[in-house]
Amino acid sequence: MRKILFAATLAMVARASYAQTEKTAYELQLQETEVTATRAPLPADKAVRLVQVITRQDIEASSANSVNDLLKLAAGVDVRQRGGFGIQTDIGVNGGTEDQLTVLLNGINISNPHTGHLTVDLPVNVDDIERIEVIEGGASRVYGSQAFAGAINIVTRTEKESNVGAHLQGGSYGTFGTNAHVALTHSHFVHRLSGGYARSDGGSGNDDFNKGNAYWNSRYTSAHFDATLQAGLSTMNYGANTFYGTGSDTQYEQDRRYLIAAQAEYKGRVHVPAQVYWNRSLDHYVWWRANPSAYQNFHQTNVYGVNLNAYTTWALGKTAVGVEFRRENILSTRLGKEIAEEDQHKYKVPGRDEYYKYKDGRSNLGLYLEHDILLPHLTISLGMLANHNTSVSGGMHLYPGIDLSWRATPRWKFFASFNQSLRTPTYTDLYYNGPGLLGNSDLKPEKSTDWHLGTSYTDDFFSLKLKGFYRRGTDMIDWVRYADATVYTTANSNIDNIGAEALASFDIGRRWGKQALLQHLTLSYCYNYKYRTRTEQAANYASRMTFLRHKFVASLQHRIVRRVSAQWDFTLKNREGEFDNARTGEHQSFGTFGTLDLKVQWTLPHYTLYAQANNLTNHRYYDFANIQQPGVWFMAGAKAHFALTR
Repeated sequence: MRKILFAATLAMVARASYAQTEKTAYELQLQETEVTATRAPLPADKAVRLVQVITRQDIEASSANSVNDLLKLAAGVDVRQRGGFGIQTDIGVNGGTEDQLTVLLNGINISNPHTGHLTVDLPVNVDDIERIEVIEGGASRVYGSQAFAGAINIVTRTEKESNVGAHLQGGSYGTFGTNAHVALTHSHFVHRLSGGYARSDGGSGNDDFNKGNAYWNSRYTSAHFDATLQAGLSTMNYGANTFYGTGSDTQYEQDRRYLIAAQAEYKGRVHVPAQVYWNRSLDHYVWWRANPSAYQNFHQTNVYGVNLNAYTTWALGKTAVGVEFRRENILSTRLGKEIAEEDQHKYKVPGRDEYYKYKDGRSNLGLYLEHDILLPHLTISLGMLANHNTSVSGGMHLYPGIDLSWRATPRWKFFASFNQSLRTPTYTDLYYNGPGLLGNSDLKPEKSTDWHLGTSYTDDFFSLKLKGFYRRGTDMIDWVRYADATVYTTANSNIDNIGAEALASFDIGRRWGKQALLQHLTLSYCYNYKYRTRTEQAANYASRMTFLRHKFVASLQHRIVRRVSAQWDFTLKNREGEFDNARTGEHQSFGTFGTLDLKVQWTLPHYTLYAQANNLTNHRYYDFANIQQPGVWFMAGAKAHFALTR
C-alpha cells in the first residue's frame, strides 16, 4: 500500500518545491525523476535515506479520520491518542517520544516548544493532504536541532484544475464531521481554500470534543521562480479524562493555533530556496471541568523562523549550504521565569480577565553544510550542522552525519547511515509544576548518535524493505519519581534504543489489472527496545518510561463488485510499561492488543459513498495510563467533487 523511497535527507528549505510536484510516489521512483530529498536534490534512484510515503491513494482507501489515524499504518510510528479524530495524540518514530519528533507542513516546522502533546494540532483536513513523508532516525543536520528521532512532513494537495468539493460524515457516539474546499487555477497560479468542523460525545467518558480548522494555500510557479503563501487556523476543545493525573477525571483543554508562512525559490545555476514563518499556540487547561477557577493554566507560545538555503551542481557532485534562525517564546501562568509583579499587567491572557505570570524565550541558530557524491552505483551524502541555542552553554556545537547507498543491481539497494542529533527540553520539561508532576529547570539537552543499516528490493509486483537501527542516547529526558518523593520530576539519564523494521508490499492490481479481486497487500513489522546505560539511583526511583516494543500491521485492499471496494487494516501492538489502574485499583501492564478496521466504499466519477468500522474487535485497550480507548466505532459518509469550468 505504501511506497518506500530512499532519500538522502529531506531539505528544510528546498522541500518547498518538492511539495509542489504533481508526481505520484511511484513516479518518484523512476531514475529520471529528481527528488528534493536533500539540501541538494537527488534523483530518487540515487537517494539513500529511508522516507516512507503515505500516498493520496493510501489516504483515500483507509478508514483514517485524521493524520494520526493514517500514521498508525506505518510500522515504525508509535501513535498514542486520547480519543477519536486525532484529539491530542502523541507520535513517536523508532522508539522516540512525541517531543523528539519534528513535524512540518509543506516543509514549515510547526513543532511546539511548549509540549509535543500539541504538535499535531493541524489546520488541515485529511482531504487536504496529498501525501505524508515519514523520515526515520536522527535528522538534525537537515531539519534542525529538534529532529532527534525523525521527522514527518505533511504535504498538501496541488490542484491541476479549478474545482470544489465537500465531505459529510457521521456515526457512533454522536460523532459528526464536515469539510469543504474550493480550488482555483489560472496561468501560473494555484489557490486552495478549505475548512472543516467535527464534534463527538466521545466513547470513554469525558472525552467529548469539538474542533474546527481553516486553511489557505496560494502558489506561483514559473521556469525560474516559485513562491508559496499559506495560512492556517485550528481550534480544539476536548475532555481530557485523567490524562495529566488520576486526581481528576474531569480535566478539560482548549487549544488554538495560528500559522502564516511564505516560501520562495530562485531556480538558476545556483538554486536559492527561502522561507519565513510565524505560528502561535494558545492553550487553556482545566483540572476540574465544573470548577475551572480551582486550578487552571494558560499558555501562549510564539515561534518565528527564517531559513535560507543554496545548492548547486558541479564536477564533484552537489553541494548545499544553509542558515536557519528560530525564535521560541512562551507566556504562561505556570511555565517559565517569573515576571515581576509590577509588569504582569502588560501580559493579559487574550479574552480572559487573567494575566500571564511567567515567560521565557530562546533563540536557535543553525548553520548547514552538505555535499553529495554521485557515482554510478554509489551515493555518499556528507553533512554537518553547527548549532547554537541561547539556552545551552558552550557556544556552537557540531552534529555530523553521513548517509550512503549502494545499488548492487537495478532492484537491490543497500544503505547505511550515521548521524548525531540534539533536542532542547520543552518548556513543560523545564518548568511544569502541577498535581503529581514537577519540571526541572536544570535539564541538559538530549544528544544521540544513530546508526542505521538496511536493504531494499523492488520490482513491478513486489517490494521488500529491511532495516536495523541503534540509537545511543545521552542525557535523555525522562519522568522519574525518587524514593522519598510523592511527585514525578524530569531528569537526565542515558537511554539506548535498538530495533528492526520490515515491510513487504504486494501490488497485485499492477500485475493482474484493476479488475482483479485482490488489489494490494502490505505487511509490516517493527521491534523496539529501550534500556538504561547509566542509572546511578536505579534502586531509588521509578520511571514513567513506556514504549512500543512490537507493532505489526497488515493492510488488504480488494474489490467487491465493479465500483465497490474494501480495505482491511489489522494492527497488533505490544507496549512496554505498567500503571496503577485508577478505575479497578489494580496494577497492570499495557500488554498486547489488536484492532481491526474496515472501510467499504462505492466510487463514482463525482461522488464517493462509504461506511467504515474502527476497532471491530471491540477491545478496550490503553494507549495512556488510565485512559481507556473506546470499543467499536461506526461511521458513514459521502464526498462530492466537481470541476469548475470557465
